Amino acid sequence: SGASAVAIDKKIEQAMDLVKSHLMFAVREEFEVLKEQNKELVERVGQLEFENNILRADAKPETLAKLQPQKALQPSTTS
Repeated sequence: SGASAVAIDKKIEQAMDLVKSHLMFAVREEFEVLKEQNKELVERVGQLEFENNILRADAKPETLAKLQPQKALQPSTTS
């Protein structure tokens, strides 16, 4: 009858809301993990760039010349 159909619809709606809230929680949790990993990677890149600049300042021109062809082989990181 109509009353049981409404009750079933209500239960389906409640189940969907529960799934949605669990999914949102999982997404938020994963987002926080990824945000922290991104922060760590940005810090690491900064440290490596700093070290790279120091090493390049003291490197011989012949050594630096060997690095030039490799730059062309690396994929572009700009999007």
